[in-house]
Amino acid sequence: MLLGTLLVLFLLGGTGPASAHAALRATDPEDGSVLKSAPRDITLTFTESVGLLEDSFRVLDPDGRRLRTGEPEHARGGAETARVTLPAKLAEGTYTVAWRVVSADSHPVSGAFTFSVGKPSLTTATVDTGPTEDPATKSLYNIARYLAYLAVALLIGTATFMAVCRPPDAPVLHRLLKAGWWTLLGATLALLVLRAPYESGEGPLGALSADSVTRTLTGRPGEVLLARLALLLVAALYLLRLARLRKPFGWAGAALAVGLAVTWAAGEHASAGIQVPVAMTSSALHLLATAVWLGGLTALLVTLYRARLTPAAVTRFSRVAFVSVTVLVVTGVYQSWRGLGSWDALTGTTYGRLLTLKLAAVVLLLGAAALSRRWTARLATADPENAETVVEAEAAVREKVPEPVGGPPLPEGPEAAPESSAAEPESSAPAEAGSEQRGALRRSVLAEVAVGAAVLAVTTLLTSTLPGRAEAEAAAGTPAVVGASVTNVPFDVGTPGGHGKVQVTIDPGRVGDNSIEALVYGPDGGVSVVPELRISFTLPAKDIGPVDAELTDKGGYWGNSFLNLPIAGKWEMKVTVRTTEVDQVSETRTVVIR
Repeated sequence: MLLGTLLVLFLLGGTGPASAHAALRATDPEDGSVLKSAPRDITLTFTESVGLLEDSFRVLDPDGRRLRTGEPEHARGGAETARVTLPAKLAEGTYTVAWRVVSADSHPVSGAFTFSVGKPSLTTATVDTGPTEDPATKSLYNIARYLAYLAVALLIGTATFMAVCRPPDAPVLHRLLKAGWWTLLGATLALLVLRAPYESGEGPLGALSADSVTRTLTGRPGEVLLARLALLLVAALYLLRLARLRKPFGWAGAALAVGLAVTWAAGEHASAGIQVPVAMTSSALHLLATAVWLGGLTALLVTLYRARLTPAAVTRFSRVAFVSVTVLVVTGVYQSWRGLGSWDALTGTTYGRLLTLKLAAVVLLLGAAALSRRWTARLATADPENAETVVEAEAAVREKVPEPVGGPPLPEGPEAAPESSAAEPESSAPAEAGSEQRGALRRSVLAEVAVGAAVLAVTTLLTSTLPGRAEAEAAAGTPAVVGASVTNVPFDVGTPGGHGKVQVTIDPGRVGDNSIEALVYGPDGGVSVVPELRISFTLPAKDIGPVDAELTDKGGYWGNSFLNLPIAGKWEMKVTVRTTEVDQVSETRTVVIR
């Protein structure tokens, strides 16, 4: 049930566009600038260090032909820059630059801008940005990331629960350990295989090329994943040895857990930006505390339902959970400050709004944790003389109470009746009290696990969202980065199943020739086929239009590579969807053309 809940939350959270973590701060030449003479090279400056691809720059001349440029490289300013050398002589007119790099925390980011030599061209060439982000690759990569988070929490949390709480040897906990290890292994291998096509925007089959394998294994994200695989293999040998010798987890297991946490810190927000050593330490501690708490809660919940557990063991986990919460609060406050940068970013950025949602969920989680601690204290004091035997007494009563009529025959033998009559009066009171507290504890821990699942889902979304500090730094820069305009237009023709949305992408979203693509999504969220789709544009301020987009069915989507919008401004886009021969609806949205 927990696995299904997390997967649903993760998949719903991953349906939106991914936000990269390196934001473009400046371009040289500046976007839209007109130069007297041709520049020797193009330089981009980002808010954090970036990795370069073989196809990081695509430069188109005024006629739309791609120029032969030098190899992408970092400028003298450091790893936060990307530079490419241009040909010696450039013709007069407007040039379009499409770029794609990989941020330090492993997420690709792309965009486009223009500059002119001598004077601007009358029309701007259609931008060929290279491979777009493949939906299949993106979805598979995000699923693997989410499963890795889930698996590491289950693996580390269950191991910690077994080491600290020392429950009876329950096979179900060993199965949890195996499930966590195998899931983390599979997710890590999937991330390693999909890494190259995820960076370049290709389909999953792009991972089969030799160049992709080489690029992955020699890049920093690939090296981090290889280190995680090595630690997992060592962890497997360690777990097998302990299972054979029947020994508890020790310092070697703690070191392996820390190593696994560091592989996440080295590939996420903490690895770039300000105060990197402190941030990586905080990130690793945050992940460990999350795993010990949420993974331990899962182990506790399963044990409460599937095996016997002494109140003293529950009390020990309660203390461990309290320490984990303290670490989470301290590291969470630091990471929030580092990611936000200002109070305004708390409400003015996507990162800040997600963080607010997470904080609200954490408050609920702390309330559930406080309730669990209260029931834990009551369970431990249910039998003041011997709290360790409350659960065993409850089990003894269940075994010795005679079966009702129609059940199996009572045990035979001279000792059966005296033992039953003697045991029941002595154990019924503590057993009933223990049973009541145990049931309440089950319910409170279940609520805690459910809210914790939501917190983990929001945390995962935060790792794929541009931090508020980086967004503010990028906004303070001089260039306005021009990218594709994406507009979602809901529609409803008023018949059963006749609703959905149209996702319209205009690239590059500026004056001149644009390419337009439109995807129709049905009520189930999947791509839908409709008999006809029409889009037109009107500029009321200049009394221009309507300009028909002249869409054609491209087999799965509607598009046109030559939509000319001659004047900048706020255009009214009218979308008409015909779902049947007689049912159609029109909706209007405003799009900005720069």
